[in-house]
Amino acid sequence: MKPLIIGTRGSALALVQAEMTEKALAEVFPGRQVIRKVIKTTGDRRTDVPLSQVAKSEGVLDKGVFTKELETALENDEIDLAVHSMKDVPTVLAPHFDITGVLERAPVRDVLLSKTGGGLSGLKENAVVATSSVRRQRELLHLRPDLQLVDIRGNVPTRIKKLAENPGLDGIMLAEAGLVRLGYDIDSELADGIFAHALEPDVFLPAAGQGIVGFETRVGDDNATAAAIAITHTHSLIQSRAEREFLRLLDAGCHTPVGVHTVINRGYLSMSARVFDEDGNDAPKEASFEGLVTEPEQTAAQLYSLIL
Repeated sequence: MKPLIIGTRGSALALVQAEMTEKALAEVFPGRQVIRKVIKTTGDRRTDVPLSQVAKSEGVLDKGVFTKELETALENDEIDLAVHSMKDVPTVLAPHFDITGVLERAPVRDVLLSKTGGGLSGLKENAVVATSSVRRQRELLHLRPDLQLVDIRGNVPTRIKKLAENPGLDGIMLAEAGLVRLGYDIDSELADGIFAHALEPDVFLPAAGQGIVGFETRVGDDNATAAAIAITHTHSLIQSRAEREFLRLLDAGCHTPVGVHTVINRGYLSMSARVFDEDGNDAPKEASFEGLVTEPEQTAAQLYSLIL
């Protein structure tokens, strides 16, 4: 077989996810050469503005700030397979691209890192918490309206360092999946005086696709598609399809504060969603629905009809 070229961002977490992909490919295709190509994306380059403003300032499709350059490389045949964090992938792709596989999903919980421990209830009144996610901002205020929220950029180690060194910062929000993949033990002290508390996903709903590493390929590239399918975790792909379809129906981008949680059990797919209005004026809309695991898009459509 010809070498398979995979494209990835260059952050520490993205490189770990590329290594996971390479390991999975090596187990299924022993001896096949896999070449890694690191590509810097708009989101990696523009750390000078809040994440929610990057697309607007760069003229990039909403949520595509971490995928545009990878897709350009795909289009130009520079890579065969793009490795993405699925929560960063736009819900509508160009017709010549497709998500053809995913790795097994990591834990989906959001984690509060703080200097006091004790989770949200351990934060002092009017505590300052940093996150670049509008979903996390709205969910935090939903549970703790007194919190003062600020933006933060940078990779996981950089954000943890900012929390440790900034006396005016009481906490930051990160995904458990990223922490675990980078080797952090959230059950112990992450750094000197920095404690982690995971928020249960039925209380603090995660982002669609959170914890899932996905593969984007060119439509018609049977070689890359077959490789992606061969290392795909079926239940994680079903969850990804359902969550992405729900976002597509909402016409949701990175400015839309929405949390989605899916669970597969005994042939059924349970979905819950919490959707905030973008202006921040109204209480969130919430709904749940359970459908057949073989019908993820139909289940998402039913959930959407309940939350309208």
